[in-house]
Amino acid sequence: MKKLLTFFILCSLLLALSACGHDVSYELGFSPNGKSLKIVLNGISEAKKSILVACYSFTSKPVSEALLYAHKRGIKVSVVADSKANLSQYTAVNFLVNHGVPVRLNDKYSIMHNKFIVIDDMSVQLGSFNYSSSAVDKNAENVLLLKNVHDIASQYTKEWNRLWDEGIDVKKNY
Repeated sequence: MKKLLTFFILCSLLLALSACGHDVSYELGFSPNGKSLKIVLNGISEAKKSILVACYSFTSKPVSEALLYAHKRGIKVSVVADSKANLSQYTAVNFLVNHGVPVRLNDKYSIMHNKFIVIDDMSVQLGSFNYSSSAVDKNAENVLLLKNVHDIASQYTKEWNRLWDEGIDVKKNY
């Protein structure tokens, strides 16, 4: 029932945006055993200019490697993550910082529970999907990648900037 309701809400949103002249498309996936990770990785690989990541738990090797590859391709990649979930262990945050990707940790909330990526100021990946192996293999999660939604991407970018401004830079840890 929830999947059906989500689908109808999504269809309504896409129809409204399309009626305004936008060439909107989307990818939707669920896990475990779905295509959630593939959708996240496809969004990252399609970036041409910038990738802004806001995340809670970030331990995914495939996502961190995709972000590093984008960084090496000249894409501006920046990450803001929850402090408590990413400070006590070697995480993807540390991996990215050690490879020159700007990362800040935000400790202003009980948990900074966001999970979204803004791509090229035009697309937004969102949903319950933490960037972790548990999200891929163990948890019931969802991923939605909205493409060509500049107005929505602008609002997510504004929120990302606010979270980034509250954060503290992570230093290299060799």
